[in-house]
Amino acid sequence: MHISAKADYAARALLELAREPARPLTCEAIASSQGIPFRFLKSVVGELRRAGLVRSQRGCEGGYWLGRPADAITLLDVVRAVDGELLTLRGASLAGLDYPDPAAALPGVWRRIETDAAALLGATTLTALLPETAGARREPTGAV
Repeated sequence: MHISAKADYAARALLELAREPARPLTCEAIASSQGIPFRFLKSVVGELRRAGLVRSQRGCEGGYWLGRPADAITLLDVVRAVDGELLTLRGASLAGLDYPDPAAALPGVWRRIETDAAALLGATTLTALLPETAGARREPTGAV
């Protein structure tokens, strides 16, 4: 399995925004706080904005906010916003994958992995990943 740097950086940036949703954050502040390369983060935030996961405002009071509440953004939303397909085989969708015997059952395994991963990511919201005020971590919904 491969989790892209884009998906990791996107999730970390959104969690940074979710931590203090009342005030905007600049890409510079997010990059510095999370140790993410600034230029790469600018590109990732642009994709998140196009997907509606962040909104922006220009100017001295500007920056980025979450595009919707943290409890309405899942890790599946994040991955699909920046990577498209959740799981591919050599860059192609698993939908039409078909092998002759004796490997005929293998595409079903790949699709099951994709389905299970989508279920876990789809059940894990940004809110579930944020530390509670007491400092304890919440378990992601559907955690194994």
